[in-house]
Amino acid sequence: MNFNHFMSDNNLYPFTFTPVLKDYIWGGRNLETLFGRELPPGNIAESWEIAAHADGVTLVANGRFANTPLTDLHTQLGLDLIGARNQWAQERHKFPLLIKLLDAHANLSVQVHPDDDYALAHEGNELGKTEMWVVLHATPGAAIILGVKPGITPDIFRAAITAGNLETHLHYLPIQAGDVVCVPSGSVHALLGGSVIAEIQQNSNTTYRVYDWNRATNGQARPLHIDKALDVINFAQVEPGLCQPQLIANTNGARRYRLCANQYFTTERVELDAGARYQGICDGRTLEVWGCLSGHVDVNGVPLTAVQFTLLPAALGVFTVSAPQPATLLRTYVA
Repeated sequence: MNFNHFMSDNNLYPFTFTPVLKDYIWGGRNLETLFGRELPPGNIAESWEIAAHADGVTLVANGRFANTPLTDLHTQLGLDLIGARNQWAQERHKFPLLIKLLDAHANLSVQVHPDDDYALAHEGNELGKTEMWVVLHATPGAAIILGVKPGITPDIFRAAITAGNLETHLHYLPIQAGDVVCVPSGSVHALLGGSVIAEIQQNSNTTYRVYDWNRATNGQARPLHIDKALDVINFAQVEPGLCQPQLIANTNGARRYRLCANQYFTTERVELDAGARYQGICDGRTLEVWGCLSGHVDVNGVPLTAVQFTLLPAALGVFTVSAPQPATLLRTYVA
């Protein structure tokens, strides 16, 4: 494609956002100690980097749309923001993605997310949740839960919850920085203590907990959702492994690896050598979300350092990601 023949004249630009912070009980301070984030007092579990959900909406931090909530930005720009491939989301008046950082100082609950059909039938206007993780930091021995052991049925699973020995029926995977985990809806999963991840997901906050390590907040245990969870758990997901990145391009000091691809999003890792550039185009079909994981880059004049994200509107036109030093990035779009 000749990039010079598609130049946007709509004054759009790469948007950055002010994150929304969540202080869930399993959080820590790693976003401050590892990445230099300024945090309020207390434990911070999640930083919603790009969000347009009833439970959290980020504000544009730069340019002429500064201080505009992402929900309002979507209302104003429509498909020019999210792209024709997200027509379904436009019809639902819903931004399609949610981008987070998670600091798991302690274990998250063992949980599962429903698919769209189940969520829409049981959770009002909320969608299901397919997500993926990129591990940014992991202490020695860090692990996740993903899927079940062989031979586990809904009846065995329910009995194990009642007996308090669910852990023996779950599949554990050790993780280290750089690992990739795809978590389709229906996956039993938990991020365990000692890791920080970047999460790309559907724009949903629907979570069914099946086990919460007998924790309490202000003397109250968090609610479990065992019946709904058993409705949606994919018991055929037996001892899955980590995702294996696939090299899809290696030119001019830029390497692209496909990490996770599904109907909702495709995420790549892009590695740029010092002085390398990646040139792309937002031609109206899809938004793109770029996150800088290491080093620092410039995206059409917008600087990004680790770990920061930018949203490229679908009608942006030509864009260039320039790396004055080696950099590793995440690129997410709708294929």
